Formats: sequence, structure tokens, C-alpha cells
Amino acid sequence: MLDARGCSCPMPVILVQKAIKINHPSTLEVLVDEACAKENVTRLAQNQGYQVTVTQQGSEYKLVLKK
Repeated sequence: MLDARGCSCPMPVILVQKAIKINHPSTLEVLVDEACAKENVTRLAQNQGYQVTVTQQGSEYKLVLKK
């Protein structure tokens, strides 16, 4: 799980990009607390071939990236 809550864009995208590049995960869970971060991480993940499921928990978002 990657916790990017409290990070402003583009930091969540950079963290996810680094995790994908280093670990090549088949599944990655990401927590963010900004709609902009949710959209940007979703876009990055889809461009990398991941399917993204988003659930909102209050003001936070949980993104599950699956290949």
C-alpha cells in the first residue's frame, strides 16, 4: 500500500510512477486525499496498462491498480 495522503500534486503521481518502475506490481493500492491526485494517478496507471478501481472514504480516495 502506498500512502500519498497529504502530498500535493505531482508528488502522488511521482510516488506511484516510482513504485511501478521499481516493483512492477500486479496490484497496488494507493491512498490519496485530493481529487486532482486521484485523477492524475488514475490517468498514469491506465497509461501503464492498469485497471483502476476507486472508492471514496470521506474526503479520501483508495485506488486499487490491477494489471
